[in-house]
Amino acid sequence: MDVIYGLIPGMLVLGLAAVAVLFWATRTGQYDDLDGDGRRILMDEDAEDGDPRRAPPMDADPELNPTESRRE
Repeated sequence: MDVIYGLIPGMLVLGLAAVAVLFWATRTGQYDDLDGDGRRILMDEDAEDGDPRRAPPMDADPELNPTESRRE
């Protein structure tokens, strides 16, 4: 029964800390854009023409295909 005298203040401190973190998060805008990160991770920023399946051919880079650069 003596343990309850330590648990009640501890629970109050943890509860107040949780409320303080909640207020901080809402004031700093942590909950402003809930869907943006989820949609942003699905978008492919590397695709230039909008089709993520298309990639530049491997021989387009002269460093990858040294015979192309020697023909000049």
